[in-house]
Amino acid sequence: MFSKTQIEKYFTGEKQESLLFMIIGVSGIITALIFFLFLKMIFYTGAAIPFLVIGLILSIVGYTVYKRSDEDRVRNVYAYDMNPAELRDKELPRMERVMKNFRIYRYTEIFLFLAGVTLYIYFIRDFENDFWRGFGLGLAVMALVALVADYFAEKRAEVYFSGIKSFLSKT
Repeated sequence: MFSKTQIEKYFTGEKQESLLFMIIGVSGIITALIFFLFLKMIFYTGAAIPFLVIGLILSIVGYTVYKRSDEDRVRNVYAYDMNPAELRDKELPRMERVMKNFRIYRYTEIFLFLAGVTLYIYFIRDFENDFWRGFGLGLAVMALVALVADYFAEKRAEVYFSGIKSFLSKT
């Protein structure tokens, strides 16, 4: 049975996971800066770009979710008791978008991972194209990290989404 405790658990987990996203993102940015500033070989310059770009994206997304999680938790716990229609009218459509976005993220991350692996393998022995070999490796690593992090976020969201649907079907 879906309860306020499950709402609390979901948003607490969301907040913790968004902190992990920020840590991963900042780690990617720091890695990129180290590559740019200290390891000035062209391979590392290529690898630094996906570390920087994906690191920025993960940091921004993580911060945004972290910032709004408590407000969402309070609003939905209140709606559970006082206004279940708000769960139906606002939270259910929001979670439908979230679940749809997770599918888009998954396929995008798989595509980026495969593109990175392909670039790396294609240029593996072509040392005149170290930039693209590094870019491919950096892209594959960051896409894989994002894919794994999103996998766990999606699994947690599926449980919450199912709970909301079951609760609303009984009200």
